[in-house]
Amino acid sequence: MKILSAIPLALLLPGCALGTVASTAVQVVTLPVKVASTAVDLATTSQAEADQKRGRELRKADERRAREARQLADRCRAGRALPTEYCGAVQPR
Repeated sequence: MKILSAIPLALLLPGCALGTVASTAVQVVTLPVKVASTAVDLATTSQAEADQKRGRELRKADERRAREARQLADRCRAGRALPTEYCGAVQPR
C-alpha cells in the first residue's frame, strides 16, 4: 500500500524539479538586466531630483544669509560691530 501511494508522488517530483529549474533559469537571465537598470538609475539624476537638490541649496543659502544678518544686527545693537560692517540700516531696539 505504501508503494502505491509513493508512485504518484514520484511522478509529481520531476514536475516540481522542472518548475524550480525553470524559475532559477528565469532569475539568472533577468539578473543582468536588473543590475544594469539599477546602475543606470544610480548614475543618472532625474529632473525632479535636480530640482529638489537646487531648492535645498537655495534654502540653506537663505538660512545662512538670515543667520548672518541677525548676527550683524545683534553686534550693531551691542556696539561691537566689526570695522568692515555698516550698521546704518540696523534699527535700534
